[in-house]
Amino acid sequence: MKIDKALEAIEALGDNHVATSATTPLREDAFKLSDKEKIALIKEDVKHIMETLGLDLTDDSLKGTPQRVAKMFVNEIFSGLHPQRKPDASTFKNHYKYGEMLVEKNITVYSTCEHHLLPIVGRAHVAYISNGTVVGLSKMNRIVDYYAKRPQVQERMTMQIVQDLQVVLGTEDVACVIDAKHLCVNSRGIRDIESSTVTSEFGGKFKEESVRREFLDYIKLDTTF
Repeated sequence: MKIDKALEAIEALGDNHVATSATTPLREDAFKLSDKEKIALIKEDVKHIMETLGLDLTDDSLKGTPQRVAKMFVNEIFSGLHPQRKPDASTFKNHYKYGEMLVEKNITVYSTCEHHLLPIVGRAHVAYISNGTVVGLSKMNRIVDYYAKRPQVQERMTMQIVQDLQVVLGTEDVACVIDAKHLCVNSRGIRDIESSTVTSEFGGKFKEESVRREFLDYIKLDTTF
């Protein structure tokens, strides 16, 4: 009976992307196993899925797939789950007294929808106003990539990026906008290949209409070389 009710709740959720928390849901023993042990277990699980689907794993094209998928999950697309992989964000004193907002736009986002384990592909635009501390430009990209490399909900990812940079920079004046395509919408279900999802998180001064508008205007600039 409990199983039936749980399945009914899952079915009721359907294609709705509902985040239960601003933090990624992890078990307390999430990092008890080593990466090597996780790869070995996931390999067997992928093998079982493929065999259940009726695929012939003795075929030269398929026999290495379980190992490849397991390594990809642990070492690549879900590597951002492990806190030890969080990038060090070196900060520096703002000696040149730059007081305007700094915008890093068009940061590539490759993530994975946690509801269907299908890709989320898009761009992130991140900005902050220094209160005396600055961070290396590449670190902004790395922070985005870190939170993208895990099963995600786009709303949560947007919030996590802002919250992390607020801690690193010691200021609330951080903003992020993400525009991305979800293949769980584009390639299955409604199969709408044109739509994209836009999320935003504005902290501190970015809650002011004029500052927020300035940031959004910067995003619209056409950068070509």
